[in-house]
Amino acid sequence: MTELFGNLTPAEQIDLRARGRQRLWGRGDIVFTEGDSSTWVLLVLSGRVKISASTESGTDVVLAVRGPGAVVGEMASIDGQPRSATVTAVEPVEGLAIHDFAGFLRDNGRVAVLLMRTVTERLRDADRKRVEYGGLDTAVRVANRLVELADRYGEAVPGGVSLELPLSQDELASWVGSSREAVNKALRGLRDRGLIETGRRRVLINDMDGLRSRARQS
Repeated sequence: MTELFGNLTPAEQIDLRARGRQRLWGRGDIVFTEGDSSTWVLLVLSGRVKISASTESGTDVVLAVRGPGAVVGEMASIDGQPRSATVTAVEPVEGLAIHDFAGFLRDNGRVAVLLMRTVTERLRDADRKRVEYGGLDTAVRVANRLVELADRYGEAVPGGVSLELPLSQDELASWVGSSREAVNKALRGLRDRGLIETGRRRVLINDMDGLRSRARQS
């Protein structure tokens, strides 16, 4: 999935940047809080954020991870409704706070169509994840999330693809809809297959094709 900012023309990028105010967030800082009434939009310039929502029991569920080029919080800007999720910096983040995103869309009709495509891609991705939770085991779901992160943020290195995990194991477990113990077992299984090596918040994918194959298994 190509983030929205990367699909803008140079003129559109300049216009969007001109409407924003640069801000910095440290790891763990809250950008938006679920339920609040703010309507500004975040354009991520560097670093990554997690998007999470609370269940009725009060458990936080990770919904997505977004990185450079992503526009986050656009729904509240468009419909004026309270925030539907909490956005948290999972590493130091530099971004632009854009308070007139709706005005930017009015002045740049092509971008409104691009945003619709981005939102549609995210909805399709959410649907795929719901199917995963209902029909795939934890190991396959973990493999899927590692492939997703590697495709977006992985770095090719001798021997494979290096991936700095932006999430703790508890957060990864929340993202795949499973327990930390089940995620640990899944990671161990992927290591035993020779597909990955793991360190503290870092994964080396030794066999990307093999990991993709594991992610497709049901």
